[in-house]
Amino acid sequence: MSEAPTKTMPVLAIETLTLALPAMADRAHAVENVTLTIASGETLCIVGESGSGKSMIAHAVMGLLPKAVKPAGGAIRLAGRDLLALDEDAMQDVRGREVGMIFQEPMTSLNPVMRVADQIVETFEAHGLFGKSERYRRAVDLLTEVGLPDPPRLAKAYPHELSGGQRQRVMIAMALALEPKLLIADEPTTALDVTTQAQILKLIDNLRHKHGTAVLFITHDMGVVAEIADRIAVLEKGVLVEEGTADQVLGAPRHAYTQKLLAAVPSLTPPERPALPDSRPVLKVEKLGKVYRKRTLFGVAREVKAADDVSFSLVRGETLGLVGESGSGKSTVGRCCLRLIEPDSGRITLSGERSGDLVLSELKPAALRAQRKRIQMVFQDPFASLNPRQTVGRIISDGPVAHGVARKDALAKARELLELVGLSANAIDRYPHEFSGGQRQRVGIARALALEPDVLVADEAVSALDVSVQAQILTLIKDVQQRLGLAILFVTHDLRVAAQICDKIAVMQRGRIVEAGPTAALFANPQHAYTQQLLAAVPGGGRFGT
Repeated sequence: MSEAPTKTMPVLAIETLTLALPAMADRAHAVENVTLTIASGETLCIVGESGSGKSMIAHAVMGLLPKAVKPAGGAIRLAGRDLLALDEDAMQDVRGREVGMIFQEPMTSLNPVMRVADQIVETFEAHGLFGKSERYRRAVDLLTEVGLPDPPRLAKAYPHELSGGQRQRVMIAMALALEPKLLIADEPTTALDVTTQAQILKLIDNLRHKHGTAVLFITHDMGVVAEIADRIAVLEKGVLVEEGTADQVLGAPRHAYTQKLLAAVPSLTPPERPALPDSRPVLKVEKLGKVYRKRTLFGVAREVKAADDVSFSLVRGETLGLVGESGSGKSTVGRCCLRLIEPDSGRITLSGERSGDLVLSELKPAALRAQRKRIQMVFQDPFASLNPRQTVGRIISDGPVAHGVARKDALAKARELLELVGLSANAIDRYPHEFSGGQRQRVGIARALALEPDVLVADEAVSALDVSVQAQILTLIKDVQQRLGLAILFVTHDLRVAAQICDKIAVMQRGRIVEAGPTAALFANPQHAYTQQLLAAVPGGGRFGT
């Protein structure tokens, strides 16, 4: 057993840790010579871009490193005991009992065929604790402690019946079930909207104060860091380049890499934008409606209005941001505009300089396929939306070929587009897995531009990217828009991103647009209570507001 941590003994001490990568990797070590400590009741945030090694440190503490990654030096001491010296049976006892972990994506971490309470009960069973009735009672108590509504009812629910924020609260309940000394949170709020994110951050902060738990928080979001960190460690390509208190690192960063990360955080203050000339709308959406119906064996159980009387228009060269929480209907509206989802009512009209008005919502499937080139989409996850078995040249050229362009000409155009989005034309024969996340998103943008659309729909196009890569993609989108005069419908839950790229904002709540207007005016003086709530919940708003 490890000793109880004292004022002189930290809960976690990572000493000159080095993790070796396999021979063919892009560098020798995932992390190299890293030394960190966390005291009881303290939150240490490890920050850095993808590939910096921050998650590898978390997995090393848990004894969950990939087989190809091996500890090559140093020690990881939990209350004095070196975890790297333990065998698998001993580590199995440490996990849950002494170290709990909250993973980034709860839907893939929770068992989809087990009820919520049973998954928490399983933690007690694995460690041989309590009787059957006591385990279930404690599971319900934990669901109560993490702030879930109606815990006895949700205890009997399956993960797919919960929202993203509720699933993350279940993960926190499981991590805290055995009251561990150390809680590891690996990007626990990345996929959540701002209000849910604020709730989860507050919950974690309250629980560590209540239980005296040490928290190792892994993130690339500097706004989140500003909200929750006592101390910050900055990793660049596996090397610890800066460490200090939150005020020191955020207020007076010493290392150029830290300065770069902070400079890339989008401001909540919208920049000045030149007025767009009055022109005819290229996209017009009128009274759009879409209802999702959940059916049971006995008929319709409930209806959700994902789009309710939604109307807006876009002119050439303009970016309209659709913002709101998860479930607000913003992605449904974007997909209805392309008829990837069929609307139940309303009218969607495309107008262009090269052709007359086209009522997209009334087209039959064959006619729709012919006109889809006029409105294209950039998806949230570029890896999932790119065919892994095709080269990027084939991916970009397939659309034009389907519309009658010769393959040779389409590939020549693909090379031009790769250079337009900041990639080498020589990358045309590479496959998606050979690119980074930001580079794959550039390929996704090139594919969308291949058909020379009038309108681009970007659905959470930068939400999964690091702040510096995110800044590059936003700059790219603005540059491409200026060159080509695109109208862009930008769907996002990130108000910082919306502030920087959108000319106008439409705020959605429960399927309806509750407030709309020019970005600068709306952010400076929000009228609707929901808009005010969204802006107040932005993490790090006080430090990164301007």
